Amino acid sequence: MSAPLSHPPAAQVTDLIRPELRALRAYHVPDASGLIKLDAMENPYGWPAPLQADWLETLREVALNRYPDPQGRALQATLREVMGIPAEMGLLLGNGSDELIQMLALAVAVPGRRLLSLEPGFVMYRLIGLFAGLDYVGVPLRAPDFALDLDLTLAAIEAQRPALIFIAYPNNPTGNLFDAAAIEQIIAAAPGLVIIDEAYAPFTDASFLPRLGEWSNLLVLRTVSKMGLAGLRLGYLAGPRPWIEQIDKVRLPYNINVLTQASAIFALRQQALLDAQTTSIRHGRSRLLAALRDLPGVEPWPSEANFILMRTAPGRADALFDGLRARGVLIKNLHGAHPQLADCLRVTVGTPEENAALLGALAKALAESAGGDVAAAGAGREG
Repeated sequence: MSAPLSHPPAAQVTDLIRPELRALRAYHVPDASGLIKLDAMENPYGWPAPLQADWLETLREVALNRYPDPQGRALQATLREVMGIPAEMGLLLGNGSDELIQMLALAVAVPGRRLLSLEPGFVMYRLIGLFAGLDYVGVPLRAPDFALDLDLTLAAIEAQRPALIFIAYPNNPTGNLFDAAAIEQIIAAAPGLVIIDEAYAPFTDASFLPRLGEWSNLLVLRTVSKMGLAGLRLGYLAGPRPWIEQIDKVRLPYNINVLTQASAIFALRQQALLDAQTTSIRHGRSRLLAALRDLPGVEPWPSEANFILMRTAPGRADALFDGLRARGVLIKNLHGAHPQLADCLRVTVGTPEENAALLGALAKALAESAGGDVAAAGAGREG
């Protein structure tokens, strides 16, 4: 009797798995063990011990043997109150904003339909659209400032007639805000839904959330991740109720677990603490941007988010990324992710101590990289 196969035959995998999925690599999250973690746009601040104790006491009352409220009604009410979501708008909760992007894609997925977004932008728009079977259309931002090219975008909308348009506001990974008047024209011209992704709303004063209802096809997507609750995996989508009611049909039952619902309600009641942390991050962003501008060999862009994108000298991004990691600091290497991100690195704004460690490590890595160039030039002359 032959032993069972431990792996499926390659031909079977090729036959069953869609070719566009086989061509992809799974989303990679690097191991940050032992490193200062400045790669994922997380809030670096925790809670004081007394508040943690109060939170844990709240969790004692959660019934783990029961399914959660499928609509998360108490959590929805808290979000409406704290975030100022218009009462007449519908609200839908997701396991992170990624799940809500997936719900939107599944709700409109018909062969031949298109999803449009701006590039460079959040990679999950393209990937989730592909997973759902939508055709993807990427409209390039203007170089070198990553501004929205309105004429090019409107032409793409007219030619492609996308069912979904995603606009990150502020944009990830560039950190800039697009012109609001240009976005208004895009919403008016769109034949389908326009989703303004405000994941980084805590770090800017601009928002389309209060303007829900001005356009029948506008939805606003947010997450609580960047405000210090990334571990909860909670996103929310707001917009006209007829859209929300239809999108809700593709939501898997009980998608927001009881611990997330209880923890999010508790956390949202700590608005003063969350606001203080956000203010600290905004101040830290300003100081970090100024310090980066003083370093030779990097060119940072202004940001309305909790991260800063910077361009290195040609061919230096990989070496600087490795040099920082070797010195205990993990950031995001975007070189190769998109043509406009050549030689680019992205750093999350950390605590003052983390930012200082980043700057010290970066200065040393820059000097090391420059020294390597001098040594190479000397070797060339000797040859």
